[in-house]
Amino acid sequence: MSLCRVCHASVREFFDFGQHPLSSAFTVPGRTTDEFRYRLAIGVCVSCSMVQLLEDIPPEHEVHEGYPYHSSNSTVMRAHFEETARGFLSTELTGPDPFMVEIGCNDGVTLRTVGDAGVRHLAFEPSGAGGVRVHRAFFDGASARAVRAAEGPADVIYAANTLCDIRDIGQVFEGADALLTPDGVLVFEDPYLGEIIDRTSFDQIYDEHVYFFTARAVRAMAEHFGFELADVEHLPVHGGQIRYTLARAGRRTPTASVDELLAGERARGLTDPATLDGFAAAVRGIREDLPALLRKLGAEGHSIVGYGATAKSSTVTNYCGIGPELVPFVCDTTPSKHGRLMPGSGIPVRPPEAFSSPYPDYALLFAWNHAEEIMAKEQAFREAGGRWILYVPDVRIV
Repeated sequence: MSLCRVCHASVREFFDFGQHPLSSAFTVPGRTTDEFRYRLAIGVCVSCSMVQLLEDIPPEHEVHEGYPYHSSNSTVMRAHFEETARGFLSTELTGPDPFMVEIGCNDGVTLRTVGDAGVRHLAFEPSGAGGVRVHRAFFDGASARAVRAAEGPADVIYAANTLCDIRDIGQVFEGADALLTPDGVLVFEDPYLGEIIDRTSFDQIYDEHVYFFTARAVRAMAEHFGFELADVEHLPVHGGQIRYTLARAGRRTPTASVDELLAGERARGLTDPATLDGFAAAVRGIREDLPALLRKLGAEGHSIVGYGATAKSSTVTNYCGIGPELVPFVCDTTPSKHGRLMPGSGIPVRPPEAFSSPYPDYALLFAWNHAEEIMAKEQAFREAGGRWILYVPDVRIV
């Protein structure tokens, strides 16, 4: 039995996806024989209830060519982060010389909005980002202390779709303790386990997502490191997320939203064995239904392509055994993926122009979390008679 990365208690395994490649390790044709694989398995801590991956990627395999997702490419996500920044500007960043820090700023859309308002800001981003001030380092105790010495304390430390990726989560709290003002807040938003279970969105489970947060687990994690869960907010983006606001213990009164979410999790037994085992059964059902539908449509002579070479799609294609014989290629807007093969499955990735040359009969939507935006953009596909194949929360044609 594995040990919890947060509290070091035992972790009970409840699902094993088998051997998987790294989700962002798109390969060059002809160079697939040496693909690294690891066991993608997930479990729940018997003490703090944190749901987490069971195995770490060996350090020698962690660094590979990446293909970044840019928030600004999505109208919905750009608006979301701009609104988030305006929210901080009207609440936490109202003092005489406010300072906001972001962990993993992606393409900088949040901090650009903060900077445009004249507020000091800094991103901890090893890869850099355009248009914002960047400290090229990972966020941990040492780097946070260095920034504190040079910049002073921060009022807000914010992270979006980042904390769930950080294996040594204790370093985040050490850094937050070193850098925040006494009344400062650590705010992060990540996929919510409750939504993953409700939607059977198992494709959100892959090597980069280490933790799958609940309010109960986040509260326990915060208390373990001397912080307190002060607020929670449901977010509709990326298939359902929660924004958690953490403060030093005793500095803020938790909102009613915290108690409401905790009570809801207790009532439904969110991390109880029966709930997690039910999720596992639903995932196995999708593994049977999705390839069966693709085989049926192919046998009837219909053309099928994939839409969106996402990290999530690696879990779907590899767990469900979907390769080029079922989905000949996937269209994606990221130039660095074009001409590559999807991890493990070997499905070629082509530019978006290939989607309409000609339109397929069916499109398997891997980027389902952007379904509304994508379907509006690809209205001509529907007008040409095309149909979308979805697998969240179940396999269906729309």
